[in-house]
Amino acid sequence: MTAAQPAREHDAPRSTPPPSCRSARRAWRAAWPVDVRATWGVLRRGAGDPAWRVVGGTLFRGVRTPDGPVTLRVGARPAEGVVLAEGWGPGAAWAMGRLPEMLGEDDDAAGFVAHHAPVAQALRRHPGWRVPRTGLVLESLVPAVLEQKVTGQEAFSGWRRVVHRFGEPAPGPGASLGLYVPPAAATLASVPSWEWLRAGVGPQRSDTVMRVARLADRLEELPGLDLVAARRRLVSIPGVGVWTAAETAHRALGDPDAVSFGDYHVAANIGWALTGRPVDDHGLVELLRPYAGQRYRVQRLLELSGALRPRRGPRMAPRRHLPVG
Repeated sequence: MTAAQPAREHDAPRSTPPPSCRSARRAWRAAWPVDVRATWGVLRRGAGDPAWRVVGGTLFRGVRTPDGPVTLRVGARPAEGVVLAEGWGPGAAWAMGRLPEMLGEDDDAAGFVAHHAPVAQALRRHPGWRVPRTGLVLESLVPAVLEQKVTGQEAFSGWRRVVHRFGEPAPGPGASLGLYVPPAAATLASVPSWEWLRAGVGPQRSDTVMRVARLADRLEELPGLDLVAARRRLVSIPGVGVWTAAETAHRALGDPDAVSFGDYHVAANIGWALTGRPVDDHGLVELLRPYAGQRYRVQRLLELSGALRPRRGPRMAPRRHLPVG
């Protein structure tokens, strides 16, 4: 009989890492020189967004996927056409599987014609940008609701406070970076009114957030619908208008036509960039008529190129939602 061989180190049973520590990697070779930060720039909610960090040129995001939270690290080598990504946490496999879609692989710009010189110039300057399609409706819808009819300062401050208070530290290396994952729908639906006020979010907006949080399951079906039906379902929710639906659709659904009507600055900036004078929404409809089906593409390309009209006067002071004293 042969003596039993001692167990070798690699034969020893391996313990399964906890879900919060599991990781997945992906190297994706795209058909264009992907500009990660330009494509995902609209997902960042202000300079202090707790779900966004850039370290040494590499982007880290805290994301809540249908499978759970994930810390997502993404960098690109545009000259090689390669995107390198890694994720930690229960949602890592989900994020890796959908990375190309999230970075605009399905965005079809074929046939897009730049009818204005500034649009043509912007298109040349940003060959690596695509309309993203995250597939995560609540991730885009909730911040958009918080941004309704307030200054950017108020909106971003409210988002930071809500994420810090009700979100959770991102898995794996995200926690050491101070990265957070936004709160789950069930958490948002249970936030009491005084906590919203403490975050600087008034009752009208907080009521809408709680309403969409309770509809989260139905809203996450939207990526499977055609874009017209998806926008129709969004605006059927009390408190979600055309502007909020567009801000959600061009992030979560990859809608290249979801221009942000109802935003004074968007209309004025596009008008100034294309004609030398600001326009209102009615003027914007006419101005963008040649770009039907691709109107958001024009909006974002001009934003990326810094086509903003000159501003005059001081910034608005943030409003208070808590009683003085």
